[in-house]
Amino acid sequence: MAMLRKATPERLSAFSDGVFAVLITVLVLELRPPGLPTFKMLLLLWPTWLSYAVSYLFIAIVWINHHYLMRYAAAATPRLLWFNFAHLFSMSLLPFSTAWMAVSELAPQPVAFYAAVFFLVNATYTGLIWELIDRSTIGGVSSRVRRIMRFRSIATLCLFAMAAVVALKYPLVGLGICICCLIVYLRPDPPETGMAISEK
Repeated sequence: MAMLRKATPERLSAFSDGVFAVLITVLVLELRPPGLPTFKMLLLLWPTWLSYAVSYLFIAIVWINHHYLMRYAAAATPRLLWFNFAHLFSMSLLPFSTAWMAVSELAPQPVAFYAAVFFLVNATYTGLIWELIDRSTIGGVSSRVRRIMRFRSIATLCLFAMAAVVALKYPLVGLGICICCLIVYLRPDPPETGMAISEK
């Protein structure tokens, strides 16, 4: 309880930053050089490089969006702490799912599991949106922006679920759907939010 009382949004954000840094480190450590010192062998490892590149981009986008949401945290409430821990737990599955997908050379079931991890990460991110944006009484976030963020999170949640199912038959298509969903989150704030900030 004493630790909970000492928790602040700044400390929560710093702790989360540390977790993201560890995840990137673990992801890099999973990379293995080819058995023979030739570019041909290096090119044959393209499933590994693709898996690593997508996962690195995913961690970067999630970290940027996490920082964006944490700006709205007025206090580190127990509900926020649990939502954040759930979000970090889902992210912690990424190095394992990336390694499995790479070793299997993009086999259907590992790619489907990888897409399922994306679904779980997005589901917990939606929980953070609900806690920090939807339930909040903060000013500066219009109802239109709230609707856009809610729609984007639910739409991509459905697409990640579809990617997991599609990957069981067409793994590259399922992975492609995941990558397309990442593009939607390259900019964490909807256009109206950006305009509001620039006007201040």
